[in-house]
Amino acid sequence: MFIDKKQIIDRIHSDNSWWQENSIEIFFKKMSKRPYFDIFYPLVIEKEIKRAVVLMGPRRVGKTVMINHTIQKLIDEGIESNKICYFSIDTPTYSKIPLESLLIYFLEINKLNKNDDLYIFFDEIQYLNNWELHLKSLVDTYHNIKFIVSGSSAAALKLKSIESGAGRFTDFILPPLSFYEYLVLRYENSKEAIFWNENIEKNIDKLNSEFLYFINFGGYPEVSISKIAQENINRYLKNDIIEKVLLKDLPNLYGVQDIQELNVLFNYIAYNTGLEFSLDAIASNSGVAKNTIKKYLQYLEAAFLIHIVHRIDQNSKKFKKANFFKVYLTNTSLRSALFMSANKEDKNFGNIVESAIYAQYYHQRYILKNIYYARWNEGEVDVVILDPIYQKPYFALEIKWSNRFAEDPKQLRKILNFCNKNNIKTLHVTTIDILKEEYFGDILIKFIPAAILALIESSVAFKIQRDTSNLSIDELMKQLNDKI
Repeated sequence: MFIDKKQIIDRIHSDNSWWQENSIEIFFKKMSKRPYFDIFYPLVIEKEIKRAVVLMGPRRVGKTVMINHTIQKLIDEGIESNKICYFSIDTPTYSKIPLESLLIYFLEINKLNKNDDLYIFFDEIQYLNNWELHLKSLVDTYHNIKFIVSGSSAAALKLKSIESGAGRFTDFILPPLSFYEYLVLRYENSKEAIFWNENIEKNIDKLNSEFLYFINFGGYPEVSISKIAQENINRYLKNDIIEKVLLKDLPNLYGVQDIQELNVLFNYIAYNTGLEFSLDAIASNSGVAKNTIKKYLQYLEAAFLIHIVHRIDQNSKKFKKANFFKVYLTNTSLRSALFMSANKEDKNFGNIVESAIYAQYYHQRYILKNIYYARWNEGEVDVVILDPIYQKPYFALEIKWSNRFAEDPKQLRKILNFCNKNNIKTLHVTTIDILKEEYFGDILIKFIPAAILALIESSVAFKIQRDTSNLSIDELMKQLNDKI
């Protein structure tokens, strides 16, 4: 398909309205910034280190909106608007045009020099074959230009960035909304926000209602704040996110032949999120071969749809063979889109709550790979965090949607034995609405409502990512221990 130069230039003008208006489109301007913006923006303006920024994450988490907010802030901070250019690579007009050719068009239009300080954004970059080679060449050639790329095919971006971007790309992962971000978007500039940032204990019923709402609709900005999207969650999430990843992104990237097989496996995992699995059990229940399951699990994790947590024993030792593991959805609203909205009375609601809390740790990627669950013949602990250096446990959490352990701590005896054996001095246990502390022997048990814990973990995750981006691992671990 031949597209003449005038059409290309007209399209570039159309996509960069701020050249005339000195402002992004009102459609993006009226949208709230995700708190992650404050972490992302410093990477954009960092020019001493010659690297491109690769913004990756699942579909519909707000990457294009974040790019537009970034452009507006650059303009507000004095960058001339004609020195900022945005290209959406999925536009048919740009089909198969190399990134450097698009850059040259931009330079010609605005009579700029390649040595000028410029900001170039390439959105939906995965639609260009070998984009990582194009981008690496641009970084090596144009030293005064900051390149920022993003895309919805998270698995593809992650794979290609690792393969070709070493030393040239800085990856930035934008996950689904955390519980903290969800509340910020829902109650920004609202007097009602007092229920969760000042009087949280007195308003636990209100917070629990929001937590249930978050479990069903809270993973994506659009669905979180739009009643229309919530009423059509099957369309907004199942069709636009799940099916595009399972039917298009992963098959194109990994050459998956049996798409229906992958879909069956994901549905099985999504329905049983938070449960312990084995390859034998999944194979038996889904009808998929074990070797194929291993590959599919890797693909789904690379696409940011699931997170796999491995098992340790009662002595906090890892198993040589990972025969058993837990699989969690990275956000529980995917389950609502596939099946039906969760209800507090559902018999498996406890597992869904566990998944929702684990999703908050997904925002703490600096410790995510050190999170395990412990299981042995007599008991289980849902969350155990190991010190990355010494591989010793320093945090234990039991997740329940129940008050029974707070009312009768003796039921925690097996878990307390685990804590004693592993020198863990504090055990955290979630409840529905009881907040208290008490000693059982030498161990302090902190009972905390699940919704409050989700809020604390997600707000701490954001704060630590914002404030500790340059900390060493020892300094980071000290801050985490202080928090605990």
